[in-house]
Amino acid sequence: MKLATVAFYGVALGLLAVGLRELLTGFEENRCSMTYMFEYPEYRRIALPRRVARLYPAYGLYLYGEGLYAQETRTLKLTGAPVLFLPGNAGSYKQARSLGSVALRKAENMEGGLHFNVFTVDFNEELVALYGGSLLRQTHFLHESIKAILRLYKQLKSPPQSVVLVGHSMGGVVARALFTLPRFNTNLVSLIITQASPHQAPVLALDPYLLDFYSAVRQKWVNQANKLRNVTVLSVGGGYRDYQVRSGLTSLPCPRGDINKLSLVVTTVPRTWVSTDHLSIVWCKELVLATVRAFFDLIDPETRQFTENLEKKMTVLNHHFIRHPVRMLGETQETSISILDFPEAWSEVNTLRLAYSTPKEGQVKYFMFALSSRRKAYSHFYCRSNNLEMTSWVYGCVHKNGSSCVHAVDLSMGTELLPPYKVIILDLSSVTHLVVSASNLNGRQFTVECEWQRQESQTLSVPVPHVLSLGDEITVNSSGLLHSIELQHFHQVYQAFRINVASQCKVNKGKFVFGYIHTDRLPNVYRIKVAWFREDSLTTVSVPSVTEISGMLHTSRPDNTSGVLLQLHTAPTCQYKVSIRTSLPKVLGQVLRFCGPMVPVYTAVTLLLACVGQLSSIRKSKRAAAMSLEYFLFLIFLCFLSCSCFLEVRSFLFLPPMDTLPPTFPDGTFHEGVPPVEEWPHLLSPLLYILGAAVAYWGSTLLRLIIRLISLILAPLHRPSVSRDCGTLRLRTQILITVGLAVTGGMFCGALSIFVSFLFHLYRVLRLQMTERSLSHMLNLAPRKHKEAENGTLDAEPLRKTKECGSAPLLSECALQEVRDDLQIHLCLSALFTLPVMLSAPSLIHWIRNLRYSTQLDPDPCWPHIVPLIIVYMLLINCNTLKLSNSKLLPLASSLPLPLAITMVTFSPLHLYRVVYFLLAALVPLALCCLL
Repeated sequence: MKLATVAFYGVALGLLAVGLRELLTGFEENRCSMTYMFEYPEYRRIALPRRVARLYPAYGLYLYGEGLYAQETRTLKLTGAPVLFLPGNAGSYKQARSLGSVALRKAENMEGGLHFNVFTVDFNEELVALYGGSLLRQTHFLHESIKAILRLYKQLKSPPQSVVLVGHSMGGVVARALFTLPRFNTNLVSLIITQASPHQAPVLALDPYLLDFYSAVRQKWVNQANKLRNVTVLSVGGGYRDYQVRSGLTSLPCPRGDINKLSLVVTTVPRTWVSTDHLSIVWCKELVLATVRAFFDLIDPETRQFTENLEKKMTVLNHHFIRHPVRMLGETQETSISILDFPEAWSEVNTLRLAYSTPKEGQVKYFMFALSSRRKAYSHFYCRSNNLEMTSWVYGCVHKNGSSCVHAVDLSMGTELLPPYKVIILDLSSVTHLVVSASNLNGRQFTVECEWQRQESQTLSVPVPHVLSLGDEITVNSSGLLHSIELQHFHQVYQAFRINVASQCKVNKGKFVFGYIHTDRLPNVYRIKVAWFREDSLTTVSVPSVTEISGMLHTSRPDNTSGVLLQLHTAPTCQYKVSIRTSLPKVLGQVLRFCGPMVPVYTAVTLLLACVGQLSSIRKSKRAAAMSLEYFLFLIFLCFLSCSCFLEVRSFLFLPPMDTLPPTFPDGTFHEGVPPVEEWPHLLSPLLYILGAAVAYWGSTLLRLIIRLISLILAPLHRPSVSRDCGTLRLRTQILITVGLAVTGGMFCGALSIFVSFLFHLYRVLRLQMTERSLSHMLNLAPRKHKEAENGTLDAEPLRKTKECGSAPLLSECALQEVRDDLQIHLCLSALFTLPVMLSAPSLIHWIRNLRYSTQLDPDPCWPHIVPLIIVYMLLINCNTLKLSNSKLLPLASSLPLPLAITMVTFSPLHLYRVVYFLLAALVPLALCCLL
């Protein structure tokens, strides 16, 4: 049985390890370019009013500068547009150097002296993602900082009226929280850009202050959305490399009709197309350049400050972050009609496909495609060019004269930028001809490929395989430049696939097209396009090749919108085989990505069930069994939880809402027609329980090894003991320690008192471990006397211990068994006691790091349960199997943890701080067993 238990938890640990490996390493390498400073960065502290400095001594406001600019701004006579950077959880204010340095370098090439003043806030690197007590304080300081920044521009004729905020991680959440302040003027901030900010919900809800803060922000932005429509917010997620904040959490919770709120993943940003981890999203050069370019395009040339025009702001953000056409909407472009009059520059294309490479010599070249004969047979026109200059290149001819076009309209605004080339797909409109420019007046060589396409023949539909199926394989005989494969039934985040695309191409000996040889194939681009959220991923490959693509989602489909498309921008002379297979490691990685924060709840449930097993063993045999984990029994109750009758009972008893599994829709709300319970499969809860049981089992094993090691180190400092009461406390000592720790928790930090209480109990466990080792050694060294004592031939009456041991002497196998029983129960309690210590650790760390500013943690998330928890810790120090077996409360103490475990897994997965209350409710009767 023991071997089977170890094997089971070995397999569970293997599943956990595979999922963690996929979560932490199962993504593309970091393809971000580093941003470098060309001069030494300087951070000049901005003096704040005395009242503000007194209220927030740990915070600060700085102005970023380099070289000559830093010297010019020493007097704080600023003339640029203000940008304020907000660091996130444990973030440094010096992270603004990437944004500030690139903005300074970009400003050197700008006419008229346009530039930015990049400010940054020092939040003392607080752990606000884990301790929510500082979030409101940071929000108030941010408000004061914005007012202080705007006061620096009073000397200007047209001073700025608002500040642009760039928030990383929790800094983005704090930026949106500004609007919850009652005295905040919403005109002070008109644009917010957030990077990897968990807007939907906190990653770990370790205290109620964090959830209250999120609730207030969500209520403001959702319920009062009409009042905030003049505020533009752009949220950028990091993609799969960011395993700290999954990109689904970065989606902005807002009404669907609010067009001024944009949410996307960095893999879709034009000219970026990379996934970033949680820190590199701040310094990723590709994303920083996109942000700075957008900032310069947002400057009003008249006021030299950020524009207040909502339409222009959305146009600029769409241009730089969503779709990158040849120019922004409304921007004027010099007409090319004058150069369309050269007859020798024109060539009419009568074939279905054009493949053309420009010569080394500069020339004017235009290709004309007639639409009249193609409208019936084809649905659209596809064209691409690796000339990435953002100039007009496709026109619609409305008036033709001979072989040239007299009057044309620019159709290039439909261009989309991909990594190796720009692409345009046009419906066959009312124009008579399409004109494609292949002019290279500067002598730069590039390739143009165009063709007529029929959507029906270029689109395939393939159902994605089930988790247990082998997968499907389809063949694409490419006779075109673009193919789309619709992945049917692929709309849930727990689905994960390995998509392999293998290309085999004919030998290209060169093709004679309009007097030039076309020999080089353009790279292929494989794109997973998600209809309901901007989370597309692009893979660029050369052909022939074999490429593996990860088919995963950041969000689930909220309604009956279109599904997921696999777009293949292909070579016309190649054959493609696409295989789609379920990947179990990726499925486990997705489960941990979305439900990993819930594993501690299942770990606590497992430890409670282990405690039930030990107490039941004490009731039956008055001995503590080895730590057993009764998972099969709990699975039955999980099935009970999933049935509808439990929901009816819950509503009838007016219980609080159940903590369903994490929402995965883009806006974080459930939609009509999609029941939330069915979003995740029913097998997920048992899987999470198995993973939590693996953490509990192997964590307890590790704890035992650590205790054995520490006891070996501390053994020389203690006298050998053979009594089971070693390490216990007298009643008076217990009262003094309890009162002292309670006062300490109230005056300083509750987590500190909990940690010290845990150390007292840990000392008791260490002494039991030393006693067990001492007794074992003594019995091994004196076998003859031990046997005589057990046979009754040795006069051992002075050493008699208990009646339960059959009147055996203190130095006997029975006494050793008693110590081992006590050690087993205290090892189980130590594992349980570790959970409150770990859950309260962030507040303890926050208190330690802020000791020079304040000796009291305010607010303290531990204050509601600190006193009862300390009392329980102190009472259980003196606990042993004899007291438990003789207690009348043991039946209650052994039967209560099971319903509490069920309640915990129902109401705590999204509220981790509730775990402490459920553990306390289970431990109070156990502590009373030591008294009654």
